[in-house]
Amino acid sequence: MAIAMKRLSLIILTFALTLVSGFASPLVKTGIEVLRDNDFAPLKGKRVGLVTNPSGVDSHLKSTIDILFNAPGVNLVALYGPEHGVRGDIYAGDHVKDSKDEATGLPVYSLYGATRKPTKEMLQGIDIMVYDIQDVGVRSYTFISTLGLVMEACGELGIEVMVLDRPNPLGGNRIEGCYVEPGFYSFVSQYPIPYVYGLTVGELAVMINEEGMNRGQKGTQEPARCKLTVVPMKGWTRDMLYEDTGLPWVLPSPNIPFKDTPMYYAAAGICGELAGFMNIGIGYTLPFQLFGATWLDPDKLKAKLDSYGLPGISFRTIWYKPFSGSQQGKLVKGLQYFFTDYENARLTDTQFYVMQAVAELYPDKKAFEVISGYGLFDKVCGTDYVRTEFKKRYNVTDIIEYWRKDEEDFRTLSQRYQIY
Repeated sequence: MAIAMKRLSLIILTFALTLVSGFASPLVKTGIEVLRDNDFAPLKGKRVGLVTNPSGVDSHLKSTIDILFNAPGVNLVALYGPEHGVRGDIYAGDHVKDSKDEATGLPVYSLYGATRKPTKEMLQGIDIMVYDIQDVGVRSYTFISTLGLVMEACGELGIEVMVLDRPNPLGGNRIEGCYVEPGFYSFVSQYPIPYVYGLTVGELAVMINEEGMNRGQKGTQEPARCKLTVVPMKGWTRDMLYEDTGLPWVLPSPNIPFKDTPMYYAAAGICGELAGFMNIGIGYTLPFQLFGATWLDPDKLKAKLDSYGLPGISFRTIWYKPFSGSQQGKLVKGLQYFFTDYENARLTDTQFYVMQAVAELYPDKKAFEVISGYGLFDKVCGTDYVRTEFKKRYNVTDIIEYWRKDEEDFRTLSQRYQIY
């Protein structure tokens, strides 16, 4: 109740500022703005590289690329593009190519093409690497993997890394899911952390560095650590969702268009890796907020899910036609869902209960019996236990204890690295 009242107070304050000034003054300053307030002092006299994408902006939507390029005394010499590219001109999953940034003339090196870890040649002439990308707080989102590989490469070459911190849109208290197990590490599960990890990207970077989570140079077992600086935000607290910050939301990737999309990404993204099972809103206007199929009876699915009494979530029936993807132009029938009590809801459990409900209503449509492959599902789960146990009876009770087993351990560990 106290958290909910504090959030209400923040919303009221933001609304009051809007009435007084004509626009909402952000309650939070991100790392790039704090760095600017300090006249970019840590970067002066150094050759600077920058890993960013369109979400790297200040509260007036000015790009970090342009801010650093035009900052007095700052020598920005190279840009590094993760998935989607530094200017957001590469669609989801497409390879990013080395190029030149038209606005600044700077070289742009791809970190989502031939290599995902910067090579020695890419880093030549760099004294400090700056990272500024809006994260979503979910392990399978690839930008934190890019950050880790940048830290690893810079650590090997003695190059400093600076993370300009940004809010975790899921808040700083939510932790859900099990650790990644040996044999299931990948670019979508690169670190032994829960699926939802409750840290800002700056806090996570410190944890990766201090806990020695990077794998070290090839042929050695020693952790690869770098000289790391985090420029913290001002005004952010752990109970804030993104809507509480007053900051504009710039989509960090094409299918994360709204400030609340990250919570739906956590709730449906794993299920979405089961190609051929259900449409989760990708290719429509509500990515990750739908569960639908051409063969569904949405009223029956809603009744079944409502019967579970899931806390903090509500469902409504919906009919829609995706404008892209395998279901393009087809009438898809399903449910849209809403988190009506965020503090008491379990985000990641949602998709597992949907899979259970479908199996109960449509025994011939069970998730793991209608798909073409499950490799990516296991990777994003960080284990094959969820799949192998769940498919025996399609009952969430068979996996829920395992899915939650590492959460309290990580909560204790992560408190050591909390900045806010």
